[in-house]
Amino acid sequence: MRASRLISVLLLLQSRETMTAAELARELEVSPRTIARDVMALSAAGVPVYADRGRRGGYRLIGGYRTRLTGLSRPEAEALFLSGLTGPVQDMGLADAVSAARLKVLAALPPDLRDASARAGQRFHLDAPGWFTEAEPPPLLAALARAVWRDEVVELRYRRGREVTRVVRPYGLVLKNGVWYLVAHVPESPSGGPASLPGSPEGVTADRCRTYRADRVAAVTPTGEHFARDDAFDLLAFWTAGVSDFLASLLTDHVTVRLTPLGIRALPNAVAPPAGRIALDAAGEPDELGRVVTRLPVESLEVAYGMLLRLGPEAEVLDPPGLRAQVAEAARRMAALYGPGAERP
Repeated sequence: MRASRLISVLLLLQSRETMTAAELARELEVSPRTIARDVMALSAAGVPVYADRGRRGGYRLIGGYRTRLTGLSRPEAEALFLSGLTGPVQDMGLADAVSAARLKVLAALPPDLRDASARAGQRFHLDAPGWFTEAEPPPLLAALARAVWRDEVVELRYRRGREVTRVVRPYGLVLKNGVWYLVAHVPESPSGGPASLPGSPEGVTADRCRTYRADRVAAVTPTGEHFARDDAFDLLAFWTAGVSDFLASLLTDHVTVRLTPLGIRALPNAVAPPAGRIALDAAGEPDELGRVVTRLPVESLEVAYGMLLRLGPEAEVLDPPGLRAQVAEAARRMAALYGPGAERP
């Protein structure tokens, strides 16, 4: 423990011109007395630490001294540039690498690792998670992150109503509103469909990339092949330009509903933002009770069922009949639980 703290003191002094004992103590969560002992230990070990006296004094290293104790590995160097995002880093299985990197964070990187920042930026754009969400990370997120870091071609089994299999080149991960997405390049076969084997290196364009929800990935199988990353591909630009189109592409089905005035106000909080906005824009004129009929775009009827249950009696499903029957059955079960004669605890 003390050895790690001594290294931390040394790296802090190396990265800043002067630091007082109080500043070092706050940074390392120890007492100023402990810092004084640590500085004495460094000096005894031959580190040229000098103490300036006076109100503006402090500890500093003499003569531009720089330590060779960084020992930063490539995974630690690359994880360094994500270290401020503790939750997402842990979800991706990088917590140990970040923990090690924090001891060395303020030291200068050696020349052969100076591309670490660019590599991190090329592979990960971490959007802010949603408010009040504590969702568990997708079980295969760490496997997807490993494939992204290693530029490794993988075979995905993916659920979207039915399960499909795709061989993809994973280019990046995006965290949007608490949901993880994989951005992957899908090579095409001569017939225009997805290729069963990785193709030769080629330019990556937006129309050849696909976005997958990480929580719907059922399996990740490395193929043993690696791909040559197109350095011109900009993950942030791709996501920013394609996010609206992507969200619209998810909404492939429609449900006709009748909303009460309370349901109209609650709709934006019960469904995905673009779906709620589209439905309210398409709403007809209110009837004598203030209710409106509209078409709600949804990702699937299964997803629609869960969303509409949140609205309870403030939303009535008019179409399709199968979904209306599902909601009606849920209402009957609720009535059996809470109606007159229901068993009480």
